[in-house]
Amino acid sequence: MSQPAITLWSDAQFLSPWVMSVYVALKEKGLAFTLQTVDLAGGQQLRPGWQGFSTTRRVPTLSIDDFTLSESSAITEYLEERFAPPTRERIYPADMQKRAVARQIQAWLRSDLGAIRQERPSDVVFTGGQYPPLSPLAQQQAEKLIAVITPLLCGERRNLFGEWCIADTDLAMMINRLAMHGDPLPPLLADYAEFQWQRASVQRFVARQSRIIS
Repeated sequence: MSQPAITLWSDAQFLSPWVMSVYVALKEKGLAFTLQTVDLAGGQQLRPGWQGFSTTRRVPTLSIDDFTLSESSAITEYLEERFAPPTRERIYPADMQKRAVARQIQAWLRSDLGAIRQERPSDVVFTGGQYPPLSPLAQQQAEKLIAVITPLLCGERRNLFGEWCIADTDLAMMINRLAMHGDPLPPLLADYAEFQWQRASVQRFVARQSRIIS
């Protein structure tokens, strides 16, 4: 059976961590796809002619033949189900409870810690942006991040659940917002994020983004 036509829509600057999450998932699955960009600054996502206009008008948006889906965690879960192991590589844990925790972590990273995302935007990670010290709220959220994640990395795990999953990439992105800015972090978390960042699929996205600013 031939692979369907897959298109991933990204912001033009490749600064979205959620686009990166889907990009990594597609690469890990070994799926061929076309990468298209949307000019968010110019409001292209708000124009009816764009493929993702009828969904959430946000990136990432994924189209597979005539099916269109947005919101990164929804996309990665769909990819895991549609292109399931053992035919394709696994991007979520095989164990049901671990898989649920991975999805919990993804949901948490997207719905909480907003002050960190605001004060340490993704250009810190991708282009070396520098910002003022964390506000009390962002510092409180950083402490929460450390408290929540440290027990999950007990024994100095390089991956959350023994083997890599897509939640590792999402979590490393959040930690690197702080680590790459020079904000204090326990070595356990900083080392974990640095290790995750070296994954080939992540580095391919980083390299693509780097070409935009070079």
